[in-house]
Order: sequence, then structure tokens, then C-alpha cells
Amino acid sequence: MRNWLLPEYIADILPATARQLETAKSSMLELFRTAGYELVLPPMIEYIDALVAEGDDSLEMKTFKLDDQLSGRQMGLRADITPQVARIDAHLLAERTGVTRLCYAGSVVHTRPAGLMSSREPLQVGAELYGFAGIEADLEIIRLALATLDQVAVPNPRLDIGNIAIFRGLAAAAGLDPALTRDVFTALRSKDAAGVSLLVQGVAEPYRSAFIALPELYGPRAVLDRARSRLPSIPEVDQALGQLQALAQTLEDRVEISIDLTELRGAAYHTGLMFAVYAPGWPDELARGGRYDNVGRRFGRARPATGFSLDLRDLLRILPERDSARGIRVAARDADAAATEVDTLRRSGEVVIVDYLGESATALNCDRELVAGAAGWQVVPFN
Repeated sequence: MRNWLLPEYIADILPATARQLETAKSSMLELFRTAGYELVLPPMIEYIDALVAEGDDSLEMKTFKLDDQLSGRQMGLRADITPQVARIDAHLLAERTGVTRLCYAGSVVHTRPAGLMSSREPLQVGAELYGFAGIEADLEIIRLALATLDQVAVPNPRLDIGNIAIFRGLAAAAGLDPALTRDVFTALRSKDAAGVSLLVQGVAEPYRSAFIALPELYGPRAVLDRARSRLPSIPEVDQALGQLQALAQTLEDRVEISIDLTELRGAAYHTGLMFAVYAPGWPDELARGGRYDNVGRRFGRARPATGFSLDLRDLLRILPERDSARGIRVAARDADAAATEVDTLRRSGEVVIVDYLGESATALNCDRELVAGAAGWQVVPFN
């Protein structure tokens, strides 16, 4: 029996649930298609240096690694599809010089679950826009993320927006060394105000006060006015606050907005605006995204980039239940003689099931049957 047990946080998807997921996935990909996003299908496995950038400790920890018996190089099972899509844009689609929109849907594998209710095999669905640095591209991606969640009737979503450029600008202006930058970042990401205060004791003003203020700068749009009064006026901070102001003004009639200047829980490759969508009843974000300019540099082309992704499994409990289609029974003894009619019915979208055991209508999930009549094969009620 132990041989049949699956690893922790790994689960089979049974027929009814699989149909729900596939239907929702197809619907999302169709939404992306109508917005101009082209589907790509990156491989599940690649060389590790293509999947994880140097210094991205968080993504590296999530990634299963193994040795390639053909090349002797280390490979990895993808833990995030976004770097793969960036590779495709930078390398395989390098002849495209304008805006490129790409989308994807596929499984990723994590060494550890992201949360107590999370799977280690998320079904990641997402969209990425390359080649335009303006805030209009970020707005397009956020609207697409919200439309994707609307499509599956997520109730009362809330959009949290932040900008990692604020932290990075302050860290550079304050002259933090890499180790202290990493420690302060970790403390801010977990909203550990006491830890931040302790870490920046030796940092010069006004940057010490700015780091201490960051964990308190969250809430409705008015928090941006507080941020301007408490953070030093440096180009990175001023530009980021301006972008957040513009986005909040544009989207506030569409969705509830919350500003969070320590919204830093994205991937290490993010460079600017970051956002997450939450909803009542879910402990974690339902969609997450942001700007990750120039991540394609290591693949040969640095480009502006922004995008979002979600784990479709997180949405399973609200996906519409789809009753499996009631089919048409054909007795096994008639299957060969009725083969042409069976093919015709199946091409028209009907489910036709060959009955080998003389089972009931309930067991076969059929409400009709195919029988020979005076005028040829006929579909009649099956009880």
C-alpha cells in the first residue's frame, strides 16, 4: 500500500475536477488570445542556469535539481514559467523588435509548498508583455489579471500594489552593503518593523527613518501622501510613488485598491511595480505580478517586461461544476455494424459509449441509446 501513496502536497486530479480545471484553463487562454497574447509551451525541464538566475536564492530553493545523463550538466524541474518565457522572447523571438505578448499554462513543481493549503505542483497560468516600459503596459497586465479572475467569478477582489524600486532606491542611496540589503529586505517582506529598526541602527538619516517608516506605509490611496512626507525625495522614490498614484486613480472605480510599500513578496527578478490580488476566503494571493525589466539580459536581450500569473488549483473550489455530458449507449454486439453512425455522432460532439457488460443507464451515464430500426440506426431514450 505504501507504494501507492503520493508524496506530501502532491495529489491526483480525478475526472470531474480535471474537467473543471481544463475548462477554466481553456477559457483563460481564450481570453488571453483575444487580447493579443500568443501561447507558448516551454519544456518542463531545462538546464538549471536557464531556470534560475544567479543570486535568486528563493527560486533556487524551490527548484528540484538532477543530473543530465547526456551532457553531465545540472538540470532542474521548472518552479516558475516566467523565466522560460523571458528566454523565449530574448532568444527564440529575438527578431521581434516591437511589443511581444506571450501567455502560457502548465504545471510547475516546488520542493516545498508555498503554504499549508498549497500544492507542490501548481498549475501556473499567466501572461507576459515585453518591449514597452510605460505604465500603460502594467495597467494592461493588471486589467487582464482582474478579467481572468472575473471570468471564474472570484468574489470581491482586492488589488494590493507596491513598487520594489522604492526599497532598491533607498538601499542604493543609503549605501547598504549586499548582506545588509538582503537582511532588511527579508525583514520588510515579513513586515517585521522591530527587526527593520534594529538592522538600520547604523544607517545615516534620512534613510534610517525611511526604512523604519516603510512597514507603516500601507492602506488606501491616502497613504501615498504620507509616504511623500516621510520618504526622502530621490528619483526612484518619486517616480515609483507617481506610478502608484496614477494606477490607483485609474483603477479605483474598477476594484478595491490597497497601497503597500512593503509588497515585496514577488520573485527576485522583479524591478518595479508589483501587485497581488486577494479575495475573502483565501489565505494567500490569487494572482501576482509586476515589472521585471531586463531579465532577458542573460539570454542575450534586455527588454522591458511585465506580467502576472496565478495557480489555477487555488481557484478550484469556485470553478463551475460541469456535469459530464450524458452519453449515447451502443451495445457491444452492435458496435461494428454501427461504426459509421458512431463516428458521425462523435464528430458532432456526442459522447457514444460502447456497453460491454450490459450496464445500467446510471452506471454508463447515458440517457439515450443507438439501436437498429426499420429506417436504419436511430437514437432513442435509454432508461
